[in-house]
Amino acid sequence: MTSSLRVLGSLLATTLCAASLSACSGETADASGDTGRTFGFVNGGTTEFHTCLQRAVEAEAKTAGATVIAANSKQDPGTELSNIEDMISRSVDALIVQTVNVDALKNDITKAKGANIPIFLTSVITSDTSDILGAVVVDLVGVGKLDAGFIAQDAAGAQVEAGVIAGAPGAASDKLVKGFTEALPATVTVVANQPGMFNRAKAQDVAENMIQAHPNLKYAFVANEDMAFGALQAFQAAGKDVKIVTVNGTDDGLAAVKDGRFAATVANSATVTGQLAVRNTISLLDKKSNEKITNTPIKLITKDNLGEAPQYCLEG
Repeated sequence: MTSSLRVLGSLLATTLCAASLSACSGETADASGDTGRTFGFVNGGTTEFHTCLQRAVEAEAKTAGATVIAANSKQDPGTELSNIEDMISRSVDALIVQTVNVDALKNDITKAKGANIPIFLTSVITSDTSDILGAVVVDLVGVGKLDAGFIAQDAAGAQVEAGVIAGAPGAASDKLVKGFTEALPATVTVVANQPGMFNRAKAQDVAENMIQAHPNLKYAFVANEDMAFGALQAFQAAGKDVKIVTVNGTDDGLAAVKDGRFAATVANSATVTGQLAVRNTISLLDKKSNEKITNTPIKLITKDNLGEAPQYCLEG
């Protein structure tokens, strides 16, 4: 599946430029209308989503004539707070944060507010948004609901068993699983729910244990496509035909949907999230917009609508 086949692919290609994957970019872009601003981007992990999000943030900032200083918290709340403090010491003009978990956000926001540095959030937010500049959020509960809706339609009222391979406890994973489990019909029983820690090998181990304990498993909800490939390997090795529904919409994930390895995925483009984060941060700083919270579009993707998936990641 090439980006040219996707509805948003050509649009994104006209507005984005190549981005570096370096941990810290200290160069000021030579773009017209140079903002002269420096943004601190604190990333939460090293999955494909996080990598693609950083590419988009760096590329869009460069287009806008801004500099990005990036750091990665690697799923550790303590490291996240240290990264926030480091960005504050560098006197960045604003912080863009992909948090490790919602609890970590409370300390992040307090630190940023105390330093009078605006903080813009990606993917998730706290219930009280009065102390943040803005956010681009993915309706993660809605993502889970879409996958659950696919299973409900596919199972067509039959009594079936489903398993859940979650990510790391907190923030994104908890919301995904909540949306999925609460939207399932009564005829679908969740017989196992274990974390795969957003790690393919761990997810494979979880899936191996799951299929041994529940040999009649019909469906598996996996909290990202990388883990889903690990689960697929376990199910295939056990000789079991388990239908996998998952999340992201990467090129590899779409290819797996196309050839039937995955039954469905929910596309929520990391590129769109990163692009909107930078654009909206600038608009809100310049007071050209008062739209504080924006949603990244999500869409259930099956074999029937592969061409509607947005571009997930910029080329490195």
